[in-house]
Amino acid sequence: MPTDFKTLPLGPAMLSNLESMGYATMTPIQVASLPVVLSGQDVIAQAKTGSGKTAVFGIGLLTKIDAQKFSVQALVLCPTRELADQVAKEIRRLARCMPNIKVLTLCGGTPIGPQYGSLEHGAHIVVGTPGRVKKHLDQATLKLENVTTLVLDEADRMLDMGFYDAITEIIAQAPSRRQTLLFSATYPAAIKELSRRFQNSAVDIKVEAMHDAVQIEQLFYETTPSQKQALLTALLAHYRPDSAVVFCNTKIQCQHVADALVSAGFSALALHGDMEQKERDRVLVLFANKSNPILVATDVAARGLDVKDLQAVISFDLAFEAETHIHRIGRNGRAGKAGLALSLVTPSDAQRMIAIEEYQQTSLVYGDAGALLKNLNQEAPPQMITLCIDGGRKDKVRPGDILGALTGEAGIASEHVGKIDIFDNHAYVAIAQSMAHKALKRLAEGKIKGRKFKVRKL
Repeated sequence: MPTDFKTLPLGPAMLSNLESMGYATMTPIQVASLPVVLSGQDVIAQAKTGSGKTAVFGIGLLTKIDAQKFSVQALVLCPTRELADQVAKEIRRLARCMPNIKVLTLCGGTPIGPQYGSLEHGAHIVVGTPGRVKKHLDQATLKLENVTTLVLDEADRMLDMGFYDAITEIIAQAPSRRQTLLFSATYPAAIKELSRRFQNSAVDIKVEAMHDAVQIEQLFYETTPSQKQALLTALLAHYRPDSAVVFCNTKIQCQHVADALVSAGFSALALHGDMEQKERDRVLVLFANKSNPILVATDVAARGLDVKDLQAVISFDLAFEAETHIHRIGRNGRAGKAGLALSLVTPSDAQRMIAIEEYQQTSLVYGDAGALLKNLNQEAPPQMITLCIDGGRKDKVRPGDILGALTGEAGIASEHVGKIDIFDNHAYVAIAQSMAHKALKRLAEGKIKGRKFKVRKL
């Protein structure tokens, strides 16, 4: 099948924008589903994380938006705020070739007041979490009568999080004549039921459910419950990944494992559902910019996590379902890069291991836990440090302003400056360890965009 975007019925402006975004050829999920989506049919698609599905529904819904009509014409539901922010950002990039397209995010964990004002001013596309979207519908601050495209992204996770009722109530308020696109990493019975109830003759698309064994090295380490923490420490010290996600099955276990790693000298942070949104944002920034190389998370909390060059995924607790295990390990080894998937297993995991083996249709490969524990080395410090600047989007601060202040007056080479994240009232910038003190001093004493801002090290 052709993989060139030019084979699709897309305008010159969209094709040019896709090229500028680095979209050279279509991914397998894009090849299989974009022609179907652009033809107006409903789709239920299964694809691994990082497969390019956001571009599928993003391009699809944008082709139907009437920019002159200032009403909500597309609704995208996501399980978490992090994923919603990520999806909205990608749709905005895809819409750069279309003037005056407004994309609005409606998520819990943020004040609802400013959202009222944004909705009053109107939006073409809404990306949000089911709970907050339903709240706006209940208060009549959001209306869906002009929606032509409805997208359920990572639908299985939304159901895992208890959003089934909210989703059904939201869909009931959308027009019956619409296109419904459902994306899910796994196909439990509830997903099939959701498709049956709310889609019209949906085309079923399944692509790359499994991961290339050459691309991802997968090893299982047998241990006992009392030795698990020591083995995790040994694995991290042995492989020394620049970035690793450690999965636990409970929030309590997450925090316990992260605290134990910190006590052992590692830079580790927990990510789970009991955290305040501001703290979740901070943790994700520190992990994405490599100031904090180890993230200990539950499956639900890590959903929507988009970290480039993730080197390792470690299952401290083996996933309950084989499909969830496959989804976990698919977070690394993307874009042709090698990935590492390590799992700690105890005798009680025997049935789950059999299920994974049957699902993968390959034998599990075991590592030598004893040898690792004998040769335990100390962890190296993170390669980056994060500086927090008390000025952000509302102060008109842009990434280029911060980069300019560092490479100009501060005299720091651009290769020592990492990821820059801008929020409403503050910004984060990652700096190489060796340059952190110099950068902090110069930024604190100097100016950004002609203004002085407080700067501190996280």
